[in-house]
Amino acid sequence: MAINPYLYFAGRAEEAIAFYQKALGAELTMLLRFKESPQPAPEGVIAPGWGDKVMHANLSVDSSNLSLSDGCGPDSAGFKGFSLTYTAKDAAEADRIFAALANEGQIRMPLGETFFAPRFGMVEDRFGVLWNVIVVA
Repeated sequence: MAINPYLYFAGRAEEAIAFYQKALGAELTMLLRFKESPQPAPEGVIAPGWGDKVMHANLSVDSSNLSLSDGCGPDSAGFKGFSLTYTAKDAAEADRIFAALANEGQIRMPLGETFFAPRFGMVEDRFGVLWNVIVVA
């Protein structure tokens, strides 16, 4: 069994896809817009004018999947109470990924050596998603 995160971006999914492709080297493996759905959403479920918004997308990051959507309307995504962890293969990769995620984001804990890892840091990206970046010894 696998547990994969599914994030809702309140209308910013395409921007998030482009950001994670650049920052993480993610590969877009699937994208479906609301207007392309084989079964239309029930009346009133999606916001008016959202036909071109992302109903579902999947990104592959190494051996992990990240699913995302615009959601059903422009309500705040509100990413609170969780974080995603990127396990880097070495310090150089951790430095690169951390810097990319921090672009227009906010560093919560600077990337550095800790008692439990040669590199660990926490950064909130421009969408409000909290990331832990770690190198496991």
